[in-house]
Amino acid sequence: MGNKLRTGAAVRGVWMVRVGLAISMIGTVFTWAQDTPQSDPPSQQTNPQADQAPDQGTEKKEDANPAQAAVDKTKEVTLEAADATKKVGTLGLDKARTWESGWFTGIFIPSDLERIPLTSEQRRQYYLQQTLTTPGAYVKRMFAAGIDQARGAPPQWQGGWGGYGERFASREGQFIAANSLAALGNAALKYEPRYDRCRCSGFWPRTRHAILRNFMTYNASESELRPQLGLYGGSFGGGMISSAWKPGGRNAFAEGGRAVLGQAAYGTLLNFFVEFAGDINRKIGAKPK
Repeated sequence: MGNKLRTGAAVRGVWMVRVGLAISMIGTVFTWAQDTPQSDPPSQQTNPQADQAPDQGTEKKEDANPAQAAVDKTKEVTLEAADATKKVGTLGLDKARTWESGWFTGIFIPSDLERIPLTSEQRRQYYLQQTLTTPGAYVKRMFAAGIDQARGAPPQWQGGWGGYGERFASREGQFIAANSLAALGNAALKYEPRYDRCRCSGFWPRTRHAILRNFMTYNASESELRPQLGLYGGSFGGGMISSAWKPGGRNAFAEGGRAVLGQAAYGTLLNFFVEFAGDINRKIGAKPK
């Protein structure tokens, strides 16, 4: 059904372009015809040879073909449209090449920037962007809900869009609860909530850094590592809270434990992605900023 809708939309789009070009050509011809000055009738000449021999310049002007002018104008308009389309495509590609920060990785500290403790207002902005106000806050939950849908978990929720909606709402609610608790814990402990890219080089050193930072973070000094108490405390609390709406009389502590294990696996994968996203971006042709 989706393919048919897309095919129908593509056909309609092609016909709209054709109709637009036809209207453009008709309008061009009409405008040219209105703007073309009419030749004055030849003045009466006493010389019969002058009457028989028309002016050569006038003959060339009269021989001008309106259809050819319309074709030339249409070609010009087509070239301008092609150039505009190329520019739009280039801008779209450049935007697509910076997809990782807005859609997946979120906010992080680049390897060439110094770690500076966040202010209270910066922590609030970071929480909102990571939880509510960026596409990535929802895309990742949509992906997780899709996995739940494929697994049929929980089995009490049906398949189809209705079941997917329930699973997405459950994931989103658990994520908001976990992020809120983690933000409060990190603020109280003055821990760094952001991931910082490794200042090292090489695949394995950067991979070790990505794994380590899922379990350790910096305190207020931004140089001393501490366990991720806020992050995993928030995950545990979010899992417990989710048992309130999940069907089947779920055990709150079991749900909290599963959420902690999920954070250990998912957090490591996300850190790895954030660490190497710049390399992936450069592979697809993004220009360094």
